[in-house]
Amino acid sequence: MNKHISKKYNLNSKAHGYRFTVGRFLEVAVALVFLVFIGRFLYLGISKTVNGQDLTAKTEQLYMRNQVLKANRGNIYDRNGLAVAQDSHLYTIYAILDKSSINYKNKPEYVVNKSKTAEKLAQVLPLKANKILKYLNPSQPVFQVQFGTAGSNLTKKQKDRIEKMNLPGIKFFETQSRLYPNGNFAAHIIGMATPVYDKKTRQQNLEGTMGLEAWYDDVLTGRNGYQVSAVDASNFQTPNSTHTYKAPVDGNNIYLTIDSQLQECLESRLSYVQNTFNPVSMTAVVEDMKTGKVLAASQRPSFNPQTKKGLKNSYRNILVQDTYEPGSVFKVLTLSSAVNSGNYHPNQYYNSGSVSVNGSVIHDWKPRGWGSIPFSQAFPRSSNTGFVHIEQQMGAKTWKKYLRKFHIGQKTGVTLPGEQPGLIAFNSPIDQAVTSFGQGVDVNVMQMMQAFSSLANNGQMVKPQFVEKITDADDHIITGYQIKQVGRPVYTKETANIVLGNMRQVLNKRIGTGAAYQMKNQSIAVKTGTAQIANLKDGGYLKGNNNYIFSVVGVTPAKHPRYCIYITVKQPQRMSKPAEVILSSIFKPVMNRTILMSKNGLSSSTMIKIPDLAGQNYKEAEAIAQQVGFRLVRIGSGDKITKQSYQAGQKQQSGKLMMVRTAGIIKCPNMKGWSKDELQQFADLTGAKLSIQGTGVVSKQSVAVGETVKSGTKIKIQLKE
Repeated sequence: MNKHISKKYNLNSKAHGYRFTVGRFLEVAVALVFLVFIGRFLYLGISKTVNGQDLTAKTEQLYMRNQVLKANRGNIYDRNGLAVAQDSHLYTIYAILDKSSINYKNKPEYVVNKSKTAEKLAQVLPLKANKILKYLNPSQPVFQVQFGTAGSNLTKKQKDRIEKMNLPGIKFFETQSRLYPNGNFAAHIIGMATPVYDKKTRQQNLEGTMGLEAWYDDVLTGRNGYQVSAVDASNFQTPNSTHTYKAPVDGNNIYLTIDSQLQECLESRLSYVQNTFNPVSMTAVVEDMKTGKVLAASQRPSFNPQTKKGLKNSYRNILVQDTYEPGSVFKVLTLSSAVNSGNYHPNQYYNSGSVSVNGSVIHDWKPRGWGSIPFSQAFPRSSNTGFVHIEQQMGAKTWKKYLRKFHIGQKTGVTLPGEQPGLIAFNSPIDQAVTSFGQGVDVNVMQMMQAFSSLANNGQMVKPQFVEKITDADDHIITGYQIKQVGRPVYTKETANIVLGNMRQVLNKRIGTGAAYQMKNQSIAVKTGTAQIANLKDGGYLKGNNNYIFSVVGVTPAKHPRYCIYITVKQPQRMSKPAEVILSSIFKPVMNRTILMSKNGLSSSTMIKIPDLAGQNYKEAEAIAQQVGFRLVRIGSGDKITKQSYQAGQKQQSGKLMMVRTAGIIKCPNMKGWSKDELQQFADLTGAKLSIQGTGVVSKQSVAVGETVKSGTKIKIQLKE
């Protein structure tokens, strides 16, 4: 019994010993762990580093916000201050669907009520609510969705309207873009700027890729700023915290020498010829020869820089990147060289029709010629044989000296990328002979404009230019326009007068080739050209009635010229009318507009300040608008004006259409022929939702003329070039 108790006691005593030992071990272990933590905290508190990382810097980094402040790219304006290229703040809308998106206040950052969201968005987006609902209910789980093209390129006004709806889960991101409000308008001159991703800064920036946008990319590009600030957990800036700020510097602005009204006239006529006769290519330039200012310039094929339509087939700037044999318009240079060097004898006679040069026969465009005629008729009749004789009388050495003076084969340095210098084939007597009438010599359009400028400046060439001035973001002038003379005068005033007299004779119905260009009561002088096109496959020149580059150069006034128009049309595929009729359909309207504008003061501004018409009755307002040069369109059935599409005091180009809102019912107008600007005016005044497809002007509208239009009424618009 006692042995049993003693044994039990010994067992309990051992167990107690084990427990005590384990307990002491745990106490020591906990104490050691605690000491380790205390030591670690003391180390962190004193050294403030972990694995070589500065904890203070990391904490500051966590609550510091480094924000890039984007600079705007400079605008491009026409000579009168009308914007032709500007930054556009566009937005893309998206919806977060993942329910794990909760903000720090435990509020949902995802779409909560899909039906309500769809109904609300349908008030702004050109989509019906059921279509939006389909986007919000994808077939497979996704984090977020976009709404196709309907949710892209939203204006700030549209973005603000949606944000005011306070829809959970609806977000936006800004897309950098460039706005070209005039569409197909001097596209290859102005060029394009497109978004380019910079790997170093991880930012998307606009970069000029064509035309003046590319040439002046450094001038137009601004310098981004930044803002570094301390924020709390709610992303609000903390008081008395460090704050570093550097303001962005917007890019400089460029004012062109181009006049929008003249440019639009030129574009319209080129489009007519393109659609009617389908030439392979065309170029046209209008220039103030006294100053070198290019007032209008374009080409076909062309493209719309806003929509990129046509870009694939017209990436090259034909005005400077393509060279061609100019044909008989080059005789302006030959004649001036012969006259100035004393080798033009107008009263001497020669046999027209053909001439042999080192065994090769050169023919006139009229194979049998005109018999024996004086050299005074060689220019107006555009006789190739006559100019071969003139070149031979000058001699190759003299003729080549004048070609150098005209800078043929040299770049003009005009501010457009990719200019090609051209070349002259001048090795043999036949090469030298054919250059006299513009074959065997390759030029670009701007080289010809530079040479023609000598007619207005007593033989002194002036460089063509597209930029009137460069200003900073506050519109202070950085660089003003300066006339840039090229070399020394090529010939004298007396020579210029003789050449201009010959150009007037080209209009003579009896002996001239340019009777089709006559303009009643207008003082002009011209030279026509028909250049053969080299056959690159088989050598020689292409055959066929339409395989030529047809051209005309015209100046006004005829005796003391100021303005020059030069047009080329290459290979009309539907040549249903003679070449001179095709060319005159561009030349006459553009020359007439140029003369009209020059009489009214081409250099004066056509920008008019918008009057305040609010509160006036429509007839009074219409009279005021007509006085300052605006066409008024009434939206509404009332008489008193409550709102106008252009803000009072704003400057707009004279002749534009301006809409005004009156009280009463709004009837849908006939929008056929309206531009995008006019559609935007209508939408702003009525609240109608326009879904626009295509480019150009309105050809179709989904709401019939006369139907009632209310705020939110959806109208589908089809545009056509």
